[in-house]
Amino acid sequence: MLTIDGLQYSNWSREIFEQMRAGGVSAVHATLVYHENTRETLSRFGDWNRRFEQHSDLIMPVYEAADITRAHESGRVGVFFGAQNCSPIEDDIDMIAVMRRLGLMIMQLTYNNQSLLATGCYEAEDNGITRFGRQAIEEMNRVGMIIDMSHSSERSTLDAIELSSRPVIISHANPSSFHPAKRNKSNAVLKAIAASGGLLGFSVYPFHLKDGPDCTLESFCNMVADTADLMGINHIGIGTDLCQGQPPSVLEWMRNGRWSKQMDYGEGNKNNAGWPEPLTWFQDNRDFPAIIEGLRKKGFSEAEVEKIMGLNWLNQLERGTQTLS
Repeated sequence: MLTIDGLQYSNWSREIFEQMRAGGVSAVHATLVYHENTRETLSRFGDWNRRFEQHSDLIMPVYEAADITRAHESGRVGVFFGAQNCSPIEDDIDMIAVMRRLGLMIMQLTYNNQSLLATGCYEAEDNGITRFGRQAIEEMNRVGMIIDMSHSSERSTLDAIELSSRPVIISHANPSSFHPAKRNKSNAVLKAIAASGGLLGFSVYPFHLKDGPDCTLESFCNMVADTADLMGINHIGIGTDLCQGQPPSVLEWMRNGRWSKQMDYGEGNKNNAGWPEPLTWFQDNRDFPAIIEGLRKKGFSEAEVEKIMGLNWLNQLERGTQTLS
């Protein structure tokens, strides 16, 4: 079964790539950067070029959706890149086309905070999309870079959907009706994402799940079923937000970047200061078959399971990353 994970930032190694293949992963949206600037982003591309060279029997780069099919057929994992912030373009709109040509297929307009483009989900005031953001959305549409609003505020997300001529995605989050984390999304946002032709990737990150690390597979699959009723089966997928093997310093970089001297707790809960305990049914990439079996047990047809596990993501990439000019 074609299986696409819509978001990971693991501590990449040959062992993890082998686990991906063992778990049947066909492709993964790998976070390239969080707060890195343009020059630092180029170095992250360089890091990945070395990985592709050293592990060419296990992984290959994805520059277009067809590369995922090639990876699947060759028994390798296709890797497509996204940025969890707009920092790679700094304040230069021309960098959007440059980054897209290098292989950046997806970019979030903000990561939790107010950015030059949009308001993040942790800001007290939701100012929506900025003047620069409006032009950035138009340019991302033109060059075929998918807009991701996973860490954005409610108004910013709804604004982006209205302004974008292409589908907008939430690569890794869950419905706030399932668990009221600030990062999770309202039904109004989810309906708008579906209406735009976009997609929600369900996260297995425990802090975004009801009952945290004790969330059961049955509960997760119930959430998927309820969201399928809300958004439609063609607009949901998986975006695990797996950060396998990462040290605490990486969590600090994600949350703090260079902007804070203190640990940013986001939700305001100091119990969330470290990495959460993993789910019993999803601890690494070898556990994707558990999700497949859980969806089948819930009553999804085989065709519906195939859409959720990968075909919807493939369709999203096919439609969203072609250039308009």
